[in-house]
Amino acid sequence: MTKKKTYCIGVMSGTSLDGLDIALCSFWEEDNKPKFEIIEAETVNYSNDWYFKLLYMHYFYAYQFSLLNNQYGQFIGKQVNSFIEKHRINKKDIAFIASHGHTVFHTPDKNITVQVGDGSAIYAETGIKTIYDFRRLDIYRGGQGAPLVPIGDHLLFSNYELCLNLGGFANISYASDNGRIAYDIVPVNIVLNGIAQSVGLKYDAEGEKASRGHTNEELLERLNLLEYYTKKPPKSLGREWVEQNINPLIEVNDINVKDMLRTYVEHICIQINNAVSKFPKGKILVTGGGTYNTFLINRLQELCKHELVIPEKNIIEYKEALIFAFLGYLKTTSRVNTLASVTGAICDSISGIVIEE
Repeated sequence: MTKKKTYCIGVMSGTSLDGLDIALCSFWEEDNKPKFEIIEAETVNYSNDWYFKLLYMHYFYAYQFSLLNNQYGQFIGKQVNSFIEKHRINKKDIAFIASHGHTVFHTPDKNITVQVGDGSAIYAETGIKTIYDFRRLDIYRGGQGAPLVPIGDHLLFSNYELCLNLGGFANISYASDNGRIAYDIVPVNIVLNGIAQSVGLKYDAEGEKASRGHTNEELLERLNLLEYYTKKPPKSLGREWVEQNINPLIEVNDINVKDMLRTYVEHICIQINNAVSKFPKGKILVTGGGTYNTFLINRLQELCKHELVIPEKNIIEYKEALIFAFLGYLKTTSRVNTLASVTGAICDSISGIVIEE
């Protein structure tokens, strides 16, 4: 029996500003379970102009902010068009584009989450149905608006006991008697990259500099004592929290960059190990740009009793783009795509704004 497949494009920009991830995906149902394939995927590196605009956009005045929101939506649309042309994809075969956009503000306790990249601009550029703004409905229902990826972990990657993403932030997802549970554990690349950039590097490739540093025990203790780590989920992190809590601790310490990186890697690994140590031994699917930090992964495996599974490159790099496409797929089939058990909202949601004619 031929399975009916839905072809769609997922678009994601993370807080690490590694670039714009674009993935052509297909979804279908088999034995009443959703299946997927990543057919084509690539990352569009940001120009210096876009990198710094997105990095400092939270300082912009309202007019500048609105203008850039529109321009970034047009940029996404143009990049999707180039992706379609490059891979010789028939636009008529694409059911929709699901775009996360780029997060500029995330303070759920004040009902604020803002992802730029206007969906109408994406639609105007591509002519393809566009779904965007996946977080705000959950925020207004009392949730964190994050993490959103766990619905994909639950339905697409259920053969793993735990799913760990190492991006701008580390977040974890797992099944429980009370439904899917997920939360942000600790900032990762948003801090490591910032430290590396203080000496002119884009990032610490493979954790090479961190591997040659020494742990500063005083700084490590202060980091580990931050109140967030004692809170129970649902909980989530954003750039604002890093600026208020992590950066002041790092900036007042007169230690060299290698030691700073080594200390922060240790902090990351301790917090992740604290999060997973309460579970029996099992397999952890590890994805995100942090998987390429060899020193971090090796140190985490030393601390952790679980088996860390590093998947194929397409899953490492494009799992989030895949799952935002999946959120769109669930939206278009009128199924829940945001879990209250994860976010703390008053109910599950079918999130996302649809732009089409």
